[in-house]
Amino acid sequence: MITAPQPHDDEAARINAALDAGWDYVHLRYPDLTLRQVRAIIEGVSQKYHERLKLHGHFELVHEFNLGGLHLNRRCPAAPPQFSGALSASCHNIADIEAAAKSGRFSYVTLSPVFSSISKQGYNPSLTEVEFAEALSAAGDMPVVALGGITPGNAAAVLDAGFAGYAVLGYLDAAAAPEDIIARSNEFFKPN
Repeated sequence: MITAPQPHDDEAARINAALDAGWDYVHLRYPDLTLRQVRAIIEGVSQKYHERLKLHGHFELVHEFNLGGLHLNRRCPAAPPQFSGALSASCHNIADIEAAAKSGRFSYVTLSPVFSSISKQGYNPSLTEVEFAEALSAAGDMPVVALGGITPGNAAAVLDAGFAGYAVLGYLDAAAAPEDIIARSNEFFKPN
């Protein structure tokens, strides 16, 4: 799961609910929040889940809370010097995937948008199915996680296409309350 840029009033409870529901990680993506605001959200998340949180900014918090790692993106393209923890990165085209694979530094990368975004109107896939296949091939052994427009109705298709997994933002962000996040998450995790 990836958080929306603007947190909900009950953001920490929503993150706890997502992790209770079974998501591997929650990516904390708050480009406009202060260090203090992000710290307050993390403090509200159960400590047992801190190692399953990934930061998209305010990287100095990673050691303060023993978090699960950093996610590099256009806004924060490099890890701090001396950082040796887990890294992931945002990719949007084949060249991004090739560069990430060549670096050998990433546990996984996200590739987006795979489908038309739920949270960003007008943010549509720029790669064709053939190009998605080329991107996955270019990744080699590096796992590629699908992002963008993922719903329970299309999640299986991304796995069938060869993605290592998927990340969800808009579908879960639309949940009205933490218990709704659990219900929406269960739609992804129910047995076929």
